[in-house]
Amino acid sequence: MNLHDIPALNAGLNALSTVLLTAGFINIRRGNREAHRKCMLGAGGVSAVFLVGYVAHKIMVQGVHTPFGGEGAIRTVYYVMLLTHIVLAIAIAYLVPRTFLLAIKGEFERHKAWARWTFPIWYYVSITGVLVYFFLYQWWPAAR
Repeated sequence: MNLHDIPALNAGLNALSTVLLTAGFINIRRGNREAHRKCMLGAGGVSAVFLVGYVAHKIMVQGVHTPFGGEGAIRTVYYVMLLTHIVLAIAIAYLVPRTFLLAIKGEFERHKAWARWTFPIWYYVSITGVLVYFFLYQWWPAAR
């Protein structure tokens, strides 16, 4: 593995988080609290590993921005998606631990109220994280 493999690994972690979030949502809708708990803890763990990988990559590339190679309307789509992804990722850095804490403390009604906001934001950030990777590295990479 080298420095250039980290973005793909991070995208894979985001994709796995999306799968675990989906499974957790399905399980709670079916009333399976234990499976929901396991899926959500897994999604939290995978997201934490992603965050470590993301920060490590940024440190290793000394914060250098990866340019987007798309032009025209897709450039606007990309930057709107990226901006919302970043803003909401900052929000979930608080929302996810807070929502987890409420569940751990057994405050399930409050947990449920917080999760109504946390889940869709986390889900969006997880999906757009994968899309950012594809936009930057697969579909519209900048000429080098």
